[in-house]
Amino acid sequence: MPLPSFLPLLITGVTGVPGYSAFQHLHAQYPDHVTAIRPVRYWPLRGKGIIPLDIEDRQGLAALMKQKQFRSVLNGAGSCALKSCEMNSVLAYRVNVQSILNVLEMIGSRDVRLMHLSTDLVFPGKTEGLYIEEDAMAPVTMYGKTMAIAEEIIMLRYPSAAIFRISLPMGVSVNGHAGAIDWILSRFKKNNPATLYFDELRSPFYCEDFNKVIELALGNNIRGIYHLGAHRHLSLYQIGQIINKVGGYAPQLLKGCMRKEAGPMPPRAGNVTMNNQKLIQALGTDPFRKWPYLDDHVPDRNDWHYERPDHMVLHPEQIHKCLYRIPVAS
Repeated sequence: MPLPSFLPLLITGVTGVPGYSAFQHLHAQYPDHVTAIRPVRYWPLRGKGIIPLDIEDRQGLAALMKQKQFRSVLNGAGSCALKSCEMNSVLAYRVNVQSILNVLEMIGSRDVRLMHLSTDLVFPGKTEGLYIEEDAMAPVTMYGKTMAIAEEIIMLRYPSAAIFRISLPMGVSVNGHAGAIDWILSRFKKNNPATLYFDELRSPFYCEDFNKVIELALGNNIRGIYHLGAHRHLSLYQIGQIINKVGGYAPQLLKGCMRKEAGPMPPRAGNVTMNNQKLIQALGTDPFRKWPYLDDHVPDRNDWHYERPDHMVLHPEQIHKCLYRIPVAS
C-alpha cells in the first residue's frame, strides 16, 4: 500500500495529552514516518520516533526539517498551566506564541499541511448556548490571550492551516499529572481533596475520537478554525464526580464551589461549551462519542457521587476501562 500523502509527519507538544495520544496512534501505523519532538529536559519520555529538541531551538528545527522533509505538522506545543501563564506573561508568550512562529519559520515556503491545537479558553464564557467558530474571542486568562494571538498569526501567515479549538482531552498523560483525569486522580489517590467549579462548563472528548479527527483532517484539505469537543457538556465539578465515583474514591474528597468563591488568581472562564457541527460537516462524518460513554456515569445532582449502587463496578480500574478509553470496540 502506498503511504498517505501527509507523511512524513512531525508532532510537537508530545508531552501534552492530545499530542501524546496522536503520536502513539499514528506512530503505531507508520513507525518510520512519524516523528515527535519533546523538550530536551524531559528525559523520561523516550522511544522510537521521539527526538529531544526544544521548540525554541530554531536551528535544530531547521536541521530536522532538512533531514526529514516533513509534509505535515501537528502543532500541539504550548502551556495550558493557567496560574504559571498568569504569573509570567513573558513565559506564556514564549511557549504559546513564539513556538508557532518558530514552526512557521521551519516550514518556510514549503508546501506543508499544518494543523494547530488551540483552546476553548479563547472565550470568556456565556450564560447559555454553545460557542460557534464565528463568535468573538475575549479570553479572560493570559493563557487564552496568548492562544488567541497564535490563532491570529496562523490565519494571517498560513491561511491553509486547520486550527482546532479543543476542550478537555480525556486520555493518559505522560507524567501522570497533566490533563483533567490525571490531575483529579492525583488528588484522590493521595486522599487529598479536589475543589472544582460548578459554573465552568467544558466539552470533554475521548482521545480516541481526537485521533480519528486528526487522521481524517490530515488526509483532506479543510482549513480555518474548527471546534473540537464532544456532544456531552459538563461542569468541572461533574467531571470530578464521575472520576470520584467510577474510581470508587471517598466521596467527601470532592468539593465544589463557584468561580467567584475561588479568588482572582488565576481568573476562570465560565461556560465555554462549543458547537462541533462545522467540524462534523467538514469531515463528512461524526467522530464523537459522548464522554463519559456510559449513561450510568453521568451525574444528575450534586450529591450523585455519594450513591454507590450494587449494580455498578466502582474501582480505579474502571477509570482506565471507561473514562480514559471508550468501553466498546472503537
